[in-house]
Amino acid sequence: MIDLRSDTVTKPTKAMLDAMMRANVGDDVYKEDETVNALENKIASMFGKSSALFFPTGTMANQAAIKLHTNPGEQVICDKYAHIYNYEGGGMSFNSGVSAKLLDGDRGMFTAKQVEDAINPPDFYHSPLTTLVELENTTNKGGGACWDLETISEIKAVCSKHNLGFHLDGARLWNALVAKQEDAKVYGKMFDTISVCLSKGLGCPIGSVLIGDDNFMQHAIRIRKVLGGGMRQVGYLAAAGIYALDNHLDRLAEDHTKAKEIGEVLQTLSIVKTIEPIETNIVIFQVEPSENERFASTLKDNNILISDMGSGKLRMVTHLDYTNTMHDKLLSILKAI
Repeated sequence: MIDLRSDTVTKPTKAMLDAMMRANVGDDVYKEDETVNALENKIASMFGKSSALFFPTGTMANQAAIKLHTNPGEQVICDKYAHIYNYEGGGMSFNSGVSAKLLDGDRGMFTAKQVEDAINPPDFYHSPLTTLVELENTTNKGGGACWDLETISEIKAVCSKHNLGFHLDGARLWNALVAKQEDAKVYGKMFDTISVCLSKGLGCPIGSVLIGDDNFMQHAIRIRKVLGGGMRQVGYLAAAGIYALDNHLDRLAEDHTKAKEIGEVLQTLSIVKTIEPIETNIVIFQVEPSENERFASTLKDNNILISDMGSGKLRMVTHLDYTNTMHDKLLSILKAI
């Protein structure tokens, strides 16, 4: 089986499992799990922030961040492709009672002017009060696209001018940092809060971390508890995160190379209609409608799994468990279609 549905399908390596089993653990609700504390301190330091908090999922981390920044009835500015809008079960309205002002960006990325134009006048009580701007790097529905730091800086200036919170859904931020050779501390300076995922490109079985300064994060643990995220001897999972940061970060470049090679082969196929630009480990493309059935059956016959994103879009995501042998086989099958 070649499973390219997502980079979430990976399983822990033997070395990661060994690190997990050796973890020193305690009750994290009492903040007595030294391995969780070590992971949180490690990631907070990486981003130059004063605090970090381990969450079981990226969705819960994002939902906690939204609740940190907003009050019921307020509004969040985000892209129409945003994960918090499309893939978190309507959580921002359910958990925080806020609405979304969707921007029509390019592959999930928008401009500072678009943000400025979308802010509701604070003295116009007929519209929701705008209190938070959220962006996603890399963009999932945008095909793993990476934001430009200058654009982020310009948006930060708008947020500062209007006293808006600024949150980054960094589920695949590790991919952007490696692809663009950027420093995590630069992101720490620009965003109030950042969520990063350990269970995608880094290959951990579970876990995300929310990062911020104490003025935000002192309330985060309460919100995590409200959302049901109080955990006990979770250091076994945190140990996987520490191992991954020490051993799996640089290798993300291999996933990016493989994704680009898949894209190069797809471009040679007459049945492929469009391919999104490939910057990291996500390949989004469309097949000519008349060829959809043949393409799907070819993949099925060869035990290849990919994602159907709807609207004719297909997605492949390279990852830790996608080996060189699998890669060569996939390219060979694609070339034969």
